[in-house]
Parts: sequence; C-alpha cells; structure tokens
Amino acid sequence: MSDDDKSVLRAPRGMRDFYPDEMAVQNAIFSAWQSAACRHGFLQYDACVVESLDLLKRKAGEEIEKQIYSFQDKSGRDLALRPEMTPTLARMIAAKQGALSFPLKWFAIAQCFRYERTTRGRKREHYQWNLDIVDEQSVSAEAEVIATAVSALSMLGIGSDDAAIHINSRALLADLLDGSGIPRKIHGAVFLALDKLGKLTDAEVSASLESAGLSKENVEAAFRIMRLETLDEARKLLGEETESYRELLSLFSMLSHYKIDAMARFDISVVRGLGYYTGIVFEAFDKAKRLRAIFGGGRYDNLLQDLGGKPMSGVGLGFGDVVIAELLSASGRLNGISPTRDLALGYMEEAQRLASMAAAEQFRRQGRSVDLALRNQKAKAFFSWANKSGFVEAAFIGPEEVLAGEVRVKTLEDRTERSVALPGC
Repeated sequence: MSDDDKSVLRAPRGMRDFYPDEMAVQNAIFSAWQSAACRHGFLQYDACVVESLDLLKRKAGEEIEKQIYSFQDKSGRDLALRPEMTPTLARMIAAKQGALSFPLKWFAIAQCFRYERTTRGRKREHYQWNLDIVDEQSVSAEAEVIATAVSALSMLGIGSDDAAIHINSRALLADLLDGSGIPRKIHGAVFLALDKLGKLTDAEVSASLESAGLSKENVEAAFRIMRLETLDEARKLLGEETESYRELLSLFSMLSHYKIDAMARFDISVVRGLGYYTGIVFEAFDKAKRLRAIFGGGRYDNLLQDLGGKPMSGVGLGFGDVVIAELLSASGRLNGISPTRDLALGYMEEAQRLASMAAAEQFRRQGRSVDLALRNQKAKAFFSWANKSGFVEAAFIGPEEVLAGEVRVKTLEDRTERSVALPGC
C-alpha cells in the first residue's frame, strides 16, 4: 500500500475516529456529564454545529479567531464550525429572551472545532460539556457550576488527590491594576501576560508588557501583582475590601459548604483567554499540572447585550473530553471500561433460526441486550467467538434445546449455567 493510500485511511490531522473501545470510554465520560448536570437541575439543549462567522468573530478572543474553521457556503455566506458553545448559547437566548424563564440553567454536550497545533490533550476537534447559568448575579452561580463539574469528576473517580481548581477574578485584577496606577487601556496586555505566565520567561513577559506601552514602573507593579499567592495578600495590596474581593471570599465559603474546598485554590495567573469574561474565572488541572486544563469558565456580563439582547449576567463552564480521557488513562481508571456485551445467542442449524429469533426477542423484552447470530454454526466456534468478543453470557440453541423447550445460558467468566424456558414451550 502506498503512502497516499495509507493517508486516505487515516482521519484528518487533529481529528478522531472512535472504535467501539474508544466509544465505551467516551460514553462513560458523557454519562458522568449528563448525570451530574441533571442531578444539579440543568436542562439540556443543542444547536447547529455551523455558525455565522460574524457572530464568532465578534465574540471570540484574538487567539480563537485565528483558529476558526471558516468557509463560504454556495450562496456566499461566511460560516464557520463552532470553536466553542457560549456565543451560540447567547444567540439562542437573545432570540427568545422574552419567552424564557430565568434564572436559566442549561447544559450541552457539543462537538467543537479549532485549527490549532495538536499536542497531548489538544485536538482540532473535541466534545465539550457546557454548563451555563444566566441571569443570576450572586456567586452562587459560580459555586453551582463548579460543584456540578466536581460531581462529574467524582463519578469518574477523580478527587482532590488528582485535581485542583484554580480560581481568580478579572474584576479583582482590574482593581489591583487600578490601585497600582496601571491605565485601564493597558489592562488587556497585563491579562494576556498573566495568561502566558509559566509558558514564557519573566524577561519575555516583561518585554511583552513594555511593547504594549507599560512603563518600567508599571511593569514592576504588574509583576508584584503576578506574584501574589493568596487572597489575603491581594487584600493587603488592595488596601481595602473591594466588591471583587468579597465575591471571591464568598465563593470559597460556598465551595467549603459543598465540601470541595480541598480542591479549590486562589491563583492570580488564571485570567482565561476569551475576552468576554468579566468577573470570577476558574480552571481545573491535574495536581501535577502535566496536562492542559480539565475544565474552565467564568462570569460573562455583557455577552447577551452585545448580541442585541437585554443585559443579563451569565456564568459558564466548558469541560472537554480529551484531557479528562488522558487523565483517566494515566491514572489507570480506564481499566475495565469496555463496550457492554451482554448476551450472545447462537444456533446450530437453519431449522433452529426461528426458535432463536423468538428467544432473542423474549430476552430483549426483559431488558437484555442480545446479539443474535446471523447464521448457523457449530457450538465450539460460537462459544469461542463469544469469549473473544467479551460477552457476559452466551446461549446456544440446537435440536435438543428445541425438543426440551429450554436453553442453557452460560456465564462465560465462571462457566456456570442456568436454564431458561424457550418461548412457546
């Protein structure tokens, strides 16, 4: 086979195929997401995967805009594959804002696309669990989406020994920058520098800030802020308890009542790259920070209004499938997750086909998942296939079983058997 032929047989770079084993893992993740969202009172929604390019360009951050898969349709409309779900959510709410009941709690499991460099934990497409609460001003909204995400992690076996949630506030950062004499028009440059902290050297960050227009004194002030390690240190630098400080204090208190405070920590470097965040922001990482963020989100106050809707505050969270799958694999928690194969049912001769079909339907009406053989075969070959295919149980119908009016259902792991009456016997 030529290299060109081999290339055709592979998924496009950064995209994925899901064979049954991978699909079993995917379904386990989706199940945890859906169960956690429903337990916390979120309603599911979905939307088209193709969006207006104008909508995405208006609301995407600079980095995301460069990563959008965009194209023109046959009528010359500028469209794109969605890189994230929040602008779509805002569009949907703005379109029916007067008819919806608020505060609104919605969730979606959406496939998203970004043209970016593929690395461990980063693909060019991924599925993302989105949680959003719209029209709730209090930080109970942040507490609720974080608690819901932690609930899903718990269902997947991930706890405080494995992951930590890093929390900050863009409003607090703005207060700190204001208090340090850094002009508002340059705040965005400092936010970008914080977002790159740890990825670039201090010298590179300093050069970036100076090129954005910060004086040497401003750069020194920015680094003082970047080096804050606790919320108490931030309070001392502020000189007073600002509203942004009190909100963070309240959030940490709520997370303590949810008994997930062991996972939560203040982290001044968390700003989130998307420009629509305005208040508290957060990101969860594995404890060793070997992977990219497990989930992230925050408060957005202006998104609905910017799209023509009435002003409403929102809090959102995005939780991707790629990193959590990596974490589950690294921690050995994928062991035992495989496609569910309940009962295999075979038959010896064409004469037993109808009896086998009737037996399969009887088991299925009882709630069993049954894989009925598509052709007759010898018992040895059938049981060998059932074993290799990972079935829990197997049953084989031959002339003797039809005559006796019952079939022996064998548990393949321990070879125990039980008799079940055949329909009509």
